[in-house]
Amino acid sequence: MSELKEELKAKIINQLNLEDVSVADIADDDALFGDGLGLDSIDALELIVMLDKDYGIRLSDPKEGKKIFESVQVMADYIGEHRTK
Repeated sequence: MSELKEELKAKIINQLNLEDVSVADIADDDALFGDGLGLDSIDALELIVMLDKDYGIRLSDPKEGKKIFESVQVMADYIGEHRTK
């Protein structure tokens, strides 16, 4: 699971072009939105596309995404349970 979390951190940084952030800067339980990484709704759409493309997970309800993108830990748990790729 820790390998998936490291992979997710790297993908988030690359997908969202977070130039001043490294994998080591993101803790597993850091909030991705608000006070954490400070991501916004456009970033959420990018993450939804990433989940579909890389893990075969389609999110149809934006409220579901809000729960899933709480932290890297929550994302990794969700991907572990729902991935098709």
